[in-house]
Amino acid sequence: MTDKRESVETLRALVGEELGVSSWITIDQAMIDRFAETTNDHQWIHVDQERARRESPLGATIAHGYLTLSLISSLSYEIGAWPREIGTIINYGLDRVRFITPVKAGARVRLRSRLMSIDERSEAQFLVKTESTMEVEGEDKPAMIAETLVLFMPD
Repeated sequence: MTDKRESVETLRALVGEELGVSSWITIDQAMIDRFAETTNDHQWIHVDQERARRESPLGATIAHGYLTLSLISSLSYEIGAWPREIGTIINYGLDRVRFITPVKAGARVRLRSRLMSIDERSEAQFLVKTESTMEVEGEDKPAMIAETLVLFMPD
C-alpha cells in the first residue's frame, strides 16, 4: 500500500481531510512551571497553585495559551502529518488562533489536524495550511483552534 503522505503531490489529495489525531499528553504543573521560566511569564493563574485554588473561577492553575499552541509542532510529527521526502520544514506563521477552553494543570490534551491547503510558492517551496485543534480530554469544547502555516522545502 502506498503512503498517501510520501510526497507533496500525494499529500495534495488529502486537502480537506483529517491528517490524524495524536496521543493524549498530560500538561502537568511541572510543564507549566518550565514554560513560565522559559518565557518569563509568571502570572499567578499559571504558577501560584494556592492562589488559583482560592481566587480563580477555575479553582486551579491553567496552562499558558502559548504553551498549548507550542505543542502543535511535536504532535504534528507524532501523527506523521508531513511527507517523508521533505528536506526542510519551517514554521511560517499563523493565520488565526483562538484559545477557547482553559487547560487546567493535570489535564490531558491531544492534537487533531486537518489539511486545509497546499500552495506552491516556487519550484522548491510549498506553503501548507492546517487546522490544528487541541482537544481537552473530558471537555466539550477544544482548548484551541489554530490555522498553522508551514513551509516545505523538498530536497
